[in-house]
Amino acid sequence: MKIKWKRSLAVMMTVALSVTLAACGGSKDKETDTASADSSSSDGKVKLRIMWWGSQPRHEATLKALELYTKNNPNVTFEPEYSGMDGYLDKLSTQAAAKNAPDIYQLDPGWVSDWQKRGQLAELTGVDVSKVDPKVLSIGQFDGKNYAVPLGSVAYGMIYDKASLEKAGATAPQNGWTWDDFFALADSLKGKLPQGQYFTKDYAGDYFAYSAYQYAAGKGTVVTDDGKFNIDHDTFVAWTTKFEQLRKDGLVPPADLNASDKEFDPTADLMVAGKILFRLSFSNNYASWDSLNPGAYALVTMPRAAEAGGWLKPSMFFGISPNSKNAEEAQKFVNWFLNDSEVAQILGTHRGMPVNTDIAASIVDSLSDADKIGLELLNATLPDGQTYTTGAPGWTNFIDKDFALVRDELSFGRVTPEEAFNKLKSAAEEYENQ
Repeated sequence: MKIKWKRSLAVMMTVALSVTLAACGGSKDKETDTASADSSSSDGKVKLRIMWWGSQPRHEATLKALELYTKNNPNVTFEPEYSGMDGYLDKLSTQAAAKNAPDIYQLDPGWVSDWQKRGQLAELTGVDVSKVDPKVLSIGQFDGKNYAVPLGSVAYGMIYDKASLEKAGATAPQNGWTWDDFFALADSLKGKLPQGQYFTKDYAGDYFAYSAYQYAAGKGTVVTDDGKFNIDHDTFVAWTTKFEQLRKDGLVPPADLNASDKEFDPTADLMVAGKILFRLSFSNNYASWDSLNPGAYALVTMPRAAEAGGWLKPSMFFGISPNSKNAEEAQKFVNWFLNDSEVAQILGTHRGMPVNTDIAASIVDSLSDADKIGLELLNATLPDGQTYTTGAPGWTNFIDKDFALVRDELSFGRVTPEEAFNKLKSAAEEYENQ
């Protein structure tokens, strides 16, 4: 069932809106071999392991929040594990399979149903969700019980290098532009960009980029909510063929460079390094990129066609391990993280617009200019943005593994668009029959 909550989000926005999710960034990954079962002591002191991904601004804000919680609750300390998005799911999944997951961990909304189905999420009976929109909560609810709580909400669009685009003699895109405009702009820059600079990443086999294109074409989701392969053949071949041409025209990076991209890494992020002009972005990612190159970038809505291409979604969730020996303390922390006004001032909008309406109101006066730019994209997407759906349970590996493999094969020129479609269709049979 699709999760429809745009109308409720609009109501929340009349109270307060702000957006600065810093997803997928690079920082030190705090390694640990300590199991949750070993983190309490006879003297009442508790050490909670907590794991999240993000960029440096989110890491810093979250660490300050942990310090505040320990200051207010001296018996509780933390063992944080944080990193960029790359490798995060693999590491967390490995720990969970070994029953050694952190007490508290951050989850993408698309993962929640699979984790609950596998028994890897504890029921959250001690978290007050009375101020959270029920439609946002529903992704983390199963049989009327809460197993994960949302932390924010965001809009999906694009970010671009303003100065480089102007230097190339091109006009900046406007909200409401189309996919035809996108590819026409790319074509107009053929031969005009400096050596080593490209129009955009090679998104031929990118699951999220293609999803936006298929959405815009009016062909629905890539996987239906009842677990059926739904990539439209003609739409997919048209998309991948367009990128095949961009590859030939030198408007996307070579495959090895394309694969090296790491969002928010000061040296490996292709946009920050000046190697690409456009990339996909959530509305709240703006502040993180702006912190690396102040004033250089702008946001624009996802290109559209028959329908909008971008969408609104809950940004991420917190879940608690069913193997945690400190589940009660972990729930107290999650409840505080979601509902405390003091910590809200520290966290700001680093995980998106707060889902607690009172918290959203409490931070409105402290919005930065970067937050406001992210808010503009969210506002522009709100009227007719696509309805977000987590899709059918059991398809996480299709998205994160199978699609990623085809993405790389397309980028390296090892398969044709037709062959790529057939590979995805064949891979999907395993998931349809599960």
